[in-house]
Order: sequence, then structure tokens, then C-alpha cells
Amino acid sequence: MKVFNKVGLVILILIMLIALFRGFLYRQMVEYKSIGIRTIYAASDAALINYLNAGADYNNEPDIKDIIKTSLSATSRHLSFSTSKTTNDPNNLIKTRKAHCVGYAAFFSTTCNYILKKFKLSKTWVAKPQIGQLYFLGYNIHKLFNSPFLKDHDFVIIENKSTGEIYAVDPTVNDYLAITFVSFQR
Repeated sequence: MKVFNKVGLVILILIMLIALFRGFLYRQMVEYKSIGIRTIYAASDAALINYLNAGADYNNEPDIKDIIKTSLSATSRHLSFSTSKTTNDPNNLIKTRKAHCVGYAAFFSTTCNYILKKFKLSKTWVAKPQIGQLYFLGYNIHKLFNSPFLKDHDFVIIENKSTGEIYAVDPTVNDYLAITFVSFQR
């Protein structure tokens, strides 16, 4: 009986550590590489603009990480994942609310760019949706699948136009695992 209690305690501790360090572990094991760029959409639909203005928690002078986290939060609150054929245009996603990784990346980048413009940071920073491939411990996992749906995976880079500093995020992974930043290889 004591052996089962000790094993149970060890398993519980391991689960808690994995949950606590999931972002670090994910960044150590999974790397994103860009194979192309997707369309950058501007927020033009009144419902989308109202959502972005009303739903975001804006600081008086947010830094880039605040803007990224606010944009991820707005994306996660509004979208739910779907494997069905969906629109990728955030101006339509505001109504349909269903997206796959392409739509998540498009909605996030539109949100991020809108907030950057609102705080007059769009001359310095830009969010660009990327067509990517994921490498698990150095192995391209997309080679394991024959489905066109899994041939790539979209994510977003937020780049400083002056310095070249880059942050990479995966809005889909953020929605399900609450992991903010991902590892990106240029």
C-alpha cells in the first residue's frame, strides 16, 4: 500500500512540474521554421473594430510583450478551433468564430497590428502570419502525415523593423496550452 502511495505522489509531482514548466519544455522540444508568409489583413469590419476596442485591456503605454499577450487573449476569447473549411479573414472570423491554425494566425496578427497602430508603434513593430513547419527534437513532424490539412502549421512572428528583434507566437497552441512564446529559427 505504501508503494502505491509513493508512486502516486511521484506521478502527481511529475504532472505538476510538467504543467508548471510546459512553456519551457515546449520551447526546448519544438522549433518553428517559416516556409512562407500569409496575407496580412487590416481590421475593416465594424464588428471586429468594436471587439478590438472594447475587449482589449489596454495599458496607457504598453510594451510589445503586453500587446502580444493582449492580442493572444483577444484571439483565444473569440475563436474556437475547427478542422472544417473556414474563412481566414478576421473581418469574417468575427462573425463565424471558427478557425483552424491559418485563421488563428490571421486573427492574432490583425489584432496585434491594430493595437500597434492604436499606440503608434506600427512604424517600429509588425505582426506577420507565417506558413511554418514544426520540428520536434529536430525532426520535421509534417513528414509523418499525408493529409493536406497537416502539411504545415501557421504561427506569427512579431518583428521590430529597426532592430530585427523577433518574437514568435502560436495562437492555436496558446489557446489550448496557454503557451505564449515559441522557439523560432530564422
